[in-house]
Amino acid sequence: MSEPTFLDVRGLCVSYGRSQVLFDVNLAAHRRGAVAVLGRNGAGKTTLLRTIVGELEARSGSMTLGTCDIMRMPTERRIRMGLGYVPQEHSVFGRLSVRENLAVGALSSPASLPVDRVLTMFPKLGQRLGQPAGTLSGGERKMLAIGRALLPNPKLLLLDEATEGVWVGVIEEIAERLRDLAKEIAIIIVEQHLDLALDLADYVYVLDRGRVALEGRSSAVRNDSQLLQLLAP
Repeated sequence: MSEPTFLDVRGLCVSYGRSQVLFDVNLAAHRRGAVAVLGRNGAGKTTLLRTIVGELEARSGSMTLGTCDIMRMPTERRIRMGLGYVPQEHSVFGRLSVRENLAVGALSSPASLPVDRVLTMFPKLGQRLGQPAGTLSGGERKMLAIGRALLPNPKLLLLDEATEGVWVGVIEEIAERLRDLAKEIAIIIVEQHLDLALDLADYVYVLDRGRVALEGRSSAVRNDSQLLQLLAP
């Protein structure tokens, strides 16, 4: 890739108590474009994202964002440096309205995007501004979570299962917005929807039992005979 590296993860090892979950994981994301992280349930995908954003502490390895070492940096500082994160679960405040959820997202950075830009990306949200987020459809909640994460104007967006629980008719709408975003910022996406991940991503990492078992450009990984074996339940 011609774009400079923005996130560089090297030799990352992460444990839950005495149980090691990630083993010597290397991953890079450039300043623009998408990276997909694939793998079976339990392979360590969510653990990897939570460690990058600072929710989990790594046992060893290194992580740099731009030129800064972020290994011991608290989550709030990582967010201020340009990380955005959409977790798999509990990604919106269900009792707050759509408008209030977006207002919370705008609070975290003085350089926030205008809310109107998010509403242009996801017009359905504009029709639901006064509605409690907990009453939205699965797809609308995902749109709200992504929109809220974008309001602080991140340089790197981490997405954990962006289309889980989303009606098939809405998946392509979300995918199209992510394709547009990947032209402007870096995206790391954990995704079970294989075709979406491979179409969106420039580069792919496949985890197996906490290790990178396969990696490469999306076109190469798509045609690799190991891929389906590594994703099989």
